Amino acid sequence: MDAKFLEDCLGRLVTQVKAGTLPRRDFLRIAGLVAAGAPLALRMPTAEAAGSEMVFVNWGGDASKAYDTAFGVPFANATGITVKQDGTGPTEGALIAQFKSGKPTWDVVDADPYSAITLGKQGMLEPIDYAVVDKTKVRPGFVWDYEVATYFYSYVIAYDSTKFGDKAPTSMADFFDVKKFPGKRSLYKWGAGMWEAALLADGVAPDKLYPLDLDRAHAKIKAFKDNIVSFWGGGAESQNVLLSGEASMALVWSTRAGLIEKDSDGSVKYIWDQGILTPGGMAVIKNNPVGKDAAMKFIASAQDPKQQLVMFDMLGQGPANPAADALIPADKRRLNCADPANAAKQIAMDMGWYAAHYSEALDAYTRLISA
Repeated sequence: MDAKFLEDCLGRLVTQVKAGTLPRRDFLRIAGLVAAGAPLALRMPTAEAAGSEMVFVNWGGDASKAYDTAFGVPFANATGITVKQDGTGPTEGALIAQFKSGKPTWDVVDADPYSAITLGKQGMLEPIDYAVVDKTKVRPGFVWDYEVATYFYSYVIAYDSTKFGDKAPTSMADFFDVKKFPGKRSLYKWGAGMWEAALLADGVAPDKLYPLDLDRAHAKIKAFKDNIVSFWGGGAESQNVLLSGEASMALVWSTRAGLIEKDSDGSVKYIWDQGILTPGGMAVIKNNPVGKDAAMKFIASAQDPKQQLVMFDMLGQGPANPAADALIPADKRRLNCADPANAAKQIAMDMGWYAAHYSEALDAYTRLISA
């Protein structure tokens, strides 16, 4: 998963907790999960024997609390294996360092799927055991040899409806059209999703996006730079640029878009049309301490739709298991990027392309926006 997106999830959770906006039924369900694991935790000795503790590496802060509530406590209750949340961040460099140390201390990681593709081919990750992990519990197209999707988020158009009257954007072409929709724009500083947006706006058909034509995408963005007021690096920045009125439109994370809509009393809206649907998931470091079998069982347990619903409620992540769709209340389904009705309007990010090209693409993009 995009590290910057994960950081934003943490901020989103903090905002919800402080504002008291998590529904009471969700608090009760979360409390129930924690309570279920409490007796087990009290029985566990302070010093764990090898193989009785698993380290799950995510991006830290309150996201660790969400992962522990959704996945860690239920797994410990079911297996007796405690799950330690490590929030130091499973960047590609850190994953390589863990493997090359010869004695990795990490077990399961919330890694970018494109990193898992690359490192898996280099022998640093365990192949996912699909005799244990159930492919039918993942939306079609989001299982890979060395990682499996467990959640989704999207890059979507958010716009200030007070500035356009009865008109509303319906495509990336509208986002790039300042005559039809006047005002400044804001794009993502780290490139992902922006190349797709530029190419869609330039007339590339959704089913012809990949492989991305970077030269064409960068030419589109370069010609549009005078209309870009900022390149945001975190969700709070994307929120502020819209709420302050600096930009009339921005491409933002779907998890942040709902907050912007609420904080603006509905004046800032967002659409799923031509959004870029992006997966995140779990992978296993080769020669990990707890062992491959236990790690695969943990990933399989995280496919439980009720547990993925906790992540939706707490962090706004779209569930990877389609069985979770029916569990989401009707009034919340519009917030789920992975809901079939919303996903049908979007384009799934190609992890294979990102595995092969993201580094060089980001270098070129950074030079362009810095010039």
